[in-house]
Amino acid sequence: MVKNIASFVTLTLTICVIMYVSFSSNEAVDFSKYSTKGMDLNYTVSNDEGGNADLLASNESEMLFSPYLGKSFVGFKEALAFKESGGNYFSVNTFGYLGKYQFGKETLRMIGIRNATKFLKDPRLQERAFVANAERNKWILRRDIKNFVGKRINGIIITESGILAAAHLAGPGNVKKYLRSYGLDNFADGYGTTVHHYMKRFSGYDTSYVKPNKEAKAI
Repeated sequence: MVKNIASFVTLTLTICVIMYVSFSSNEAVDFSKYSTKGMDLNYTVSNDEGGNADLLASNESEMLFSPYLGKSFVGFKEALAFKESGGNYFSVNTFGYLGKYQFGKETLRMIGIRNATKFLKDPRLQERAFVANAERNKWILRRDIKNFVGKRINGIIITESGILAAAHLAGPGNVKKYLRSYGLDNFADGYGTTVHHYMKRFSGYDTSYVKPNKEAKAI
């Protein structure tokens, strides 16, 4: 029993050190080192769209936090990756979207990646691409983040992480349309997943690590 407690405390301290080092530095962080592959995680994201529970509700019974990642930026990117590809770096979907975060080739070109084959084989590059794309989207949506975060649209409270997740799904232009139409213009991807759904599903994560950058590149 004592041995098990000591192991748990050691694991917890190790994770805290990793998180502190990751977010206390302004330098680029290689998030591929922190993959949750093989771990049994309790994601904050449900497997369906059902239910009306507010993701920002104070009732803890309505919110499931991973004991490892919680609502951190690493938790955000891993939850998004889990939804996109099951966290599989080598996944290619039926529409040709690539990797752990399911990037389209046009988006990759905008952040400096032109070799899709190399991209698919390089987990570190995929992690850099995710951060670069989020930084670029945050710059494009900076005014909308300022104007809409905290407001309620279609029954959900708008958060920065929800906006960035929706931009990853649909592109920043479609997120602008959704917000500025107060939810009337609700883009859906080829599988029927909407901007509204991502706004709700990825609400309330800490994305302060992402800095707005018009010229963000993965390479």
